[in-house]
Parts: sequence; structure tokens; C-alpha cells
Amino acid sequence: MLGDILLINDMHKEAARDICVKVMADRETREDRYRYVVGISGESGSGKSELAHALGTCLKQNNIRVKVIHTDNYYRIQPLLREEWRRNKGFDQIGINEYDWIKIRKTLRDFKEEQECMIPCIDLIPEQVDKLITDFSKVDLLIVDGLYAIKADDIDLRVFIDLTYHETKINQIIRMKEALSDFRLNILEKEHQAVVSLKPMADLIVDKSYQVVTMEDHISKD
Repeated sequence: MLGDILLINDMHKEAARDICVKVMADRETREDRYRYVVGISGESGSGKSELAHALGTCLKQNNIRVKVIHTDNYYRIQPLLREEWRRNKGFDQIGINEYDWIKIRKTLRDFKEEQECMIPCIDLIPEQVDKLITDFSKVDLLIVDGLYAIKADDIDLRVFIDLTYHETKINQIIRMKEALSDFRLNILEKEHQAVVSLKPMADLIVDKSYQVVTMEDHISKD
């Protein structure tokens, strides 16, 4: 998103380095020029964008050309209309189906096929959706981040940040993408329920202390 505020710190960089090692090792097992995709999901304020950016930077240092795609750009309802739509439709409509999965699948397919692709990009200041054109033939690896990103098909490594919106409230206040009204808190609760449902799909968990563990190790700790 244009105009988004990233709060990248050492914990994001350290987690990114751990994930980078796993990505590099996994890519070694693939055929030459395999089109690798990393998905990162988590709740609002959990650091999805920060982690995606830090991971992209780490991979770039290993001579891998990376593109980061934010699936929050793929909402079916545009930003200026979304609050009214949610109020009219009710909280039960909030969740995974708010994304335009057809467009997300097309973006991933264009990456896999090394095609030129038109990508939606929300500019947060005017709250409008711009259209960006990218040439995926010049990109080696795609990082897809967003609330429900790991639900997308064709993702090779799924990363889940295990922090709830209650635990990330300070980050939400600092970034101030939306005021924390009662309406907004109800939305966060519905998103929480939807995001948590995707956790079993993850390969790696970024735990509450921002340590990266495999899903198997995370389950054994619980």
C-alpha cells in the first residue's frame, strides 16, 4: 500500500533471517528457475508488512530478485466504500471472502508464468486504488502478505504470525490506519476469527516472542 507506515526493528530482521535460511534451503531442492512463493499471514498490527519487507531485503542480499505483494490491496470493495458496505451487510460478512481471490490467483499465475501483470495498489492518503504494472519475468521470488494471504493457492512456504489484535494494539495506534472505534474493534474481532482459522495451514510460526519455529515444534510446545 502507498503511504503505509512500516515499523521495522531488530525482531523483524532476526525473524526474516531465520525464514530466509529456510527459503534458501527449500529453493535448493527445486528445479532451476522454479517460481517460489512465500505467504505471510497474521492479524492487524502483527508485523506482516515489516516481516515481508525485511525478508525481501535479506533475500536480495543473497542475489534473489524479490517482489512483495500485499493482499490487502485486493479487497473486493474499495476503501472509501468499505465501511458503509460493512455497516450495511453486517459483521458476518467480514472475513476471507472480502478478498478478490480471482485477482489474487491471476497475479500468482502471472508470476508463475513470468508474465507482465497489472496489480492493484491502494494509496492510503486519498484512499483510492491505483493500478501498477510489473514485469514478473524479472522477479525470482514472490512474497505475498496479508490477513488471509496463506490461503492462496501456489504458495510454497506459509508463515503465520501468532499474535492477536489484543497483543498488537500499540502498533495499530502508532500506524493509525483506522481509528480504534467500537466499530473498528468489532471488525478486528471478526478478522481475528478468520485469521486464526488459517493457522493450521502454516509451515512456520512466528511465535509471540517473534521467534520462528516449525509448525511441528509449535504444536509440541503447546
